[in-house]
Amino acid sequence: MSRFQNKVAIVTGAGSGIGLATALRLAKEGAQTVLVDINEDHLKKASEEIEEVGLKPMLTVCNVSRAADVEKSAQTVMNQFGRLDIIVNNAGLMVFKPLEQQTVDDWTKVLGVDLLGTLFFMQQGFLHMKNGGSIVNVSSIHAVETTPLVSSYAAAKAAVLSLTRSGSIEGKEKKIRVNAILPGAVDTPMLWANPNVKSGLEVINQSDVGKPEDLASAIAFLASDDAHFVTGASLRVDGGRLAKI
Repeated sequence: MSRFQNKVAIVTGAGSGIGLATALRLAKEGAQTVLVDINEDHLKKASEEIEEVGLKPMLTVCNVSRAADVEKSAQTVMNQFGRLDIIVNNAGLMVFKPLEQQTVDDWTKVLGVDLLGTLFFMQQGFLHMKNGGSIVNVSSIHAVETTPLVSSYAAAKAAVLSLTRSGSIEGKEKKIRVNAILPGAVDTPMLWANPNVKSGLEVINQSDVGKPEDLASAIAFLASDDAHFVTGASLRVDGGRLAKI
């Protein structure tokens, strides 16, 4: 398949997990992928994995919570390729504390990465996607149903859904589609390092745990022309976890 032939795709948080799986999927389908992450070592390892299948991604170290960093990354992409077609806003951060113990710094960090990082890359997409494009924001099932100790994360991910709707309205005249996915439990280090999961406060049924590739497939669909009439949508990709009574 080559749904993304001659297209340029930015994937944030691409150093591991869902981001890496998505970058690999888009690259396999023909996209020139740009891997964005704050951790240079993770980026290098991710690049090696993609290069193993004969593909060559572009790497850019970026703190998505800083507008200047995001603008610099986007400009680097435009200087190199002269176009931008797809943005996957996947970078995320969680803080595990009771609500009353969370500090301003905790909230600033989480909102900076999970919400503002998404906003900043959406802004760059709106500025540079001259021939239309697709933006996919990675929210979470925590946006609609959540657990204790993650109030800042849940609030940020809920705000991402609102931002997605607003973006889809304002992007329509620019022929830019903006959609979101809501992952459930995904087999990544972030899931198993979750203190709520470790303590049993959040019970994970193994049948409800998906693979990063499952999310990558959904993201690739929304990013592709197969979803040309889909915008402003929030697609739950959780193996039916929230459908249970």
